[in-house]
Amino acid sequence: MKKTFLNLALTTFIAATVLVGCQDSTKKEAAAQDNVENAREDLDDAKEELSDARRAATEQEWQAFKESTNATIAQNEIRIAEMKADLKKRGKSIDEAYAKKIEDLEEKNREIKTKVEMYKNDTSSDWKSFKEEYNRDMDELGQAFKNLTVDNK
Repeated sequence: MKKTFLNLALTTFIAATVLVGCQDSTKKEAAAQDNVENAREDLDDAKEELSDARRAATEQEWQAFKESTNATIAQNEIRIAEMKADLKKRGKSIDEAYAKKIEDLEEKNREIKTKVEMYKNDTSSDWKSFKEEYNRDMDELGQAFKNLTVDNK
């Protein structure tokens, strides 16, 4: 009888240990799963905040860039108008080539203005490549202005 009682006590102890041990690991797994979910939510929130901050910074940069661009284009338009007025004063037939160059400058300035107006500052637009292309175009236009005003005589 003592043996049966001892076996029963030992079996009960083992069963209780297994049940308690299983419950703890289940609780630990549930807590770990909650931590993973919370970390994912925090990561998603951080990504969204970063995206919003980038969008705001790009918008500010775009506005400053656009204002600067519009001022430069306006200056170019004034220079072109001055060149046309100077050309009318001269009135020589040799100046036909000069007039053609002025028209080319005016067309290039209009193209740049149109590109800036048509650019949509959104997440699908490639801001860096647009800015590089714009700077290259403006450099070419500036060089064309310099070459036009140089007297090669």
